[in-house]
Amino acid sequence: MRTSTTLGLAAALTLTVSAFAASADTIKIAFIDPLSGPFAGTGVNGLHQYEFAAEELVNKQGGVLDGDMFEIVAFDNKISPKESLIQLQVAIDQGIRYIAQGNSSGVASALTEAIEKHNRRNPDDRVLFLNYSAVDPALTNDKCNFWHFRFDANADIKMDALTDVIAGDDSIQKVYIIGQDYSFGKAVSSAAVRFLGEKRPDIEIVGNELHPIGKVKDFTPYSRKIVAAEADAIITGNWGADMLGLGKSVLENGYEGPIFTYYAAADGITAAFGETGEGSLRLVAEGQINPPANDRAAAYYEAFKAKYPDGNISQARITNVIEMLAKAINEAGTATDVVPVAYALAGMEHENMWGGKVMMREIDHQLIQDVHIHAHTGNDVTFDYDNSGFGIKVEETVTMAAADSATTCEMDRP
Repeated sequence: MRTSTTLGLAAALTLTVSAFAASADTIKIAFIDPLSGPFAGTGVNGLHQYEFAAEELVNKQGGVLDGDMFEIVAFDNKISPKESLIQLQVAIDQGIRYIAQGNSSGVASALTEAIEKHNRRNPDDRVLFLNYSAVDPALTNDKCNFWHFRFDANADIKMDALTDVIAGDDSIQKVYIIGQDYSFGKAVSSAAVRFLGEKRPDIEIVGNELHPIGKVKDFTPYSRKIVAAEADAIITGNWGADMLGLGKSVLENGYEGPIFTYYAAADGITAAFGETGEGSLRLVAEGQINPPANDRAAAYYEAFKAKYPDGNISQARITNVIEMLAKAINEAGTATDVVPVAYALAGMEHENMWGGKVMMREIDHQLIQDVHIHAHTGNDVTFDYDNSGFGIKVEETVTMAAADSATTCEMDRP
């Protein structure tokens, strides 16, 4: 006997939606960064920025291709290159084809070498490295490879902008350079010496030293040397707990000049400095938060704060990673074969949510974008950091910084 079933409209729609959802795939992005230890605050806030960007900028817009959704999968690397390689293999074993990492150029160097080796040995199982914050210039110079894309301005590009400001201030005659003892800290030091020598050869570098990363509990000995050297300005690439520890210590020990930094904002740093950082802290970074670049950026930040009241959009470039990856996947027509996705990313131009245009330079996979000098302030701040009433405000802008800069990258392309 034949049995027939008539579905109601609601049931039919439910089945249709369910069938569509079943046909859609999840495109996983591995987030490999510190989620425990002294730099956990930076890593967790970055993870939240990735999760929010994926949901708001891709998933709520219908996904990519035939409705495929982005999913951020977190892996704690404890800021260790060795642990990062273990987590990379776990991600690859789970079928993840996109790797995002940013904290520590030492970690990034280990990852980019491992990914290049993996892709050479496993042509049917390749992955892409989306570097959103590791800024050692070597990564897009001598250590460049086709599978690595950097979405932050590198240390040289940022130092070029910072030293323009320093060179224009005749009151600065003595500079003290201090940083973390690993590849990025060394790159910052080298760039500072080079650019100051070119732009202001009269400036005396009265100190140039590195300290162990994540291990200094009391920066007083360093601070006393800085004060004793009568430095008019400090340059540091320190980040996370090391930035907070150094900055607080030098101010408490009587230093009154400007502190030129790469990462002196958010993740508890802004709140900890508060009023004491007013007039001292300067930060070079991409992304214009204050004043908001446009209504879309303001609405995005407000929505982020509604979901993460204790969070901060301290790495605006993460939106570029997510939006540009989505565009590249759509252009390539696939998410599983990363080769056409990489070719789509290389040379891509993108209208940045935070104002202006960005461009992924094809020759070395370095994103070219506007770079801003920000001041730590509590005046006219639309969006503060750490719910502190203080934030960063744009003082000067270098448009499409270093767009024509030289590179030593010699990239083999598949």
